[in-house]
Amino acid sequence: GAEIVSDRSSLWAQSDIILKVAPAELDEIDMMKDGTAYVSFFQTTILTDHVKKLVNKNISAFSMHLIPRTTLAQSMDALSSQSNIAGYKSVLLGASHLSVYMPLLMTAAGTIPPAKVLILGAGVAGLQAIATAKRLGAQVEVFDVRPVVKEQVESLGAKFVEVESAEEDGVGEGGYAKETSDDYKQRQQQLIKEHIAKSDMVITTALIPGRSAPVLIFEDMVKGMKHGSVIMDLAAENGGNCELTKPGEVSISHGVIIDGTLNLPATMPKHASQLYAKNIITFLKHLCPEGEINLDLDDEIISGALFAHNGEITHEPTKEILNNS
Repeated sequence: GAEIVSDRSSLWAQSDIILKVAPAELDEIDMMKDGTAYVSFFQTTILTDHVKKLVNKNISAFSMHLIPRTTLAQSMDALSSQSNIAGYKSVLLGASHLSVYMPLLMTAAGTIPPAKVLILGAGVAGLQAIATAKRLGAQVEVFDVRPVVKEQVESLGAKFVEVESAEEDGVGEGGYAKETSDDYKQRQQQLIKEHIAKSDMVITTALIPGRSAPVLIFEDMVKGMKHGSVIMDLAAENGGNCELTKPGEVSISHGVIIDGTLNLPATMPKHASQLYAKNIITFLKHLCPEGEINLDLDDEIISGALFAHNGEITHEPTKEILNNS
């Protein structure tokens, strides 16, 4: 029942609701009519110029990055559905870079030990990476600042490594990781340095909402890694968890392959599109229960995902960034 049009500008100018995957470009925002509802992935604390333009055009803007991590919103949580794909594909790509087997092999020509995989961050992407690496027969170790994920990690057959510290918890709002103390970071670096030196593959997935990705792997750690080992940096889009990551590139530093491929879900377009379409149509039905836009600001899903409305920024972290810029 949809209509295919060739004139992009008229499409943007006539639409009451615009749904996208990637954030709208500045020229696309210019084509929107005032008061349009707009939904896409959107890192509001990074794309501040885009936020200003959306506010000036009185756009009601929603970010799929901001969908709350709640039971009710699970079917709309596009960040989780896409992170799942990224975690899976990171292991396969990493394995393709390696010059060694992933599983233990016992042959007439000798015994091949399993590859050792270290995963930093046990969120959705990290947990899927654990499951995939274990299926391929690797030995898997996992580090996360949140002790609460230890049980999930161990249930997948991986070993959880943790920092010995008096600091109670690294869990922030919505179950995401939060900033830790300087003392914790020093202990964390030492722990990672010890384990990274033994690893064939390292997969990093650590993100803090609204901030650049924390640097977990420094150059001196890379120097201590085995020649031919691999770092898959899933945080490359936000600057990277490895100090030497080049976002969008696969590079070699000190004999280590560092893969900063952006948008890994796009390398599995069929299932990425299928899952994102389900997420966004579920959100759209929630936003328009009777076929018309119903901006219920008391609804935690709608208010949580909304970052601009009626010419104002409604997302506090974004407002703080803009006020301080």
